[in-house]
Amino acid sequence: MKFLSRPEELLLHAVWELQEDAYCVSIRKHVSKLTGKTWSFGAIYVPLHRLEKKGLVKSYLVDPIPVRGGKSRRIYKMTPPGLKALDEVRKLHDSMWTGVPEFSSEKKASNES
Repeated sequence: MKFLSRPEELLLHAVWELQEDAYCVSIRKHVSKLTGKTWSFGAIYVPLHRLEKKGLVKSYLVDPIPVRGGKSRRIYKMTPPGLKALDEVRKLHDSMWTGVPEFSSEKKASNES
């Protein structure tokens, strides 16, 4: 099993969820919504490039959008190894939390006071 960084994991999840709409701007919006944080484009492009080098995603350009000055979009698509990696990460998270008593940081903080 290849371990993924947390940004790589989040981006791989976004590519899977967005499917044919997985381009940098939509991925950035999706990950920002999931995390509640604003992500820079560099924070999206760099891990996407790493995922592509690892063979977990592939990308291709589509025709420019039909407005004056419209640019081509680079669409990212999950590869079979990427799908396997995402499944392994999910299984790891599930097994890691199995049997752990439920807690919340608010509850723990109030007990320490």
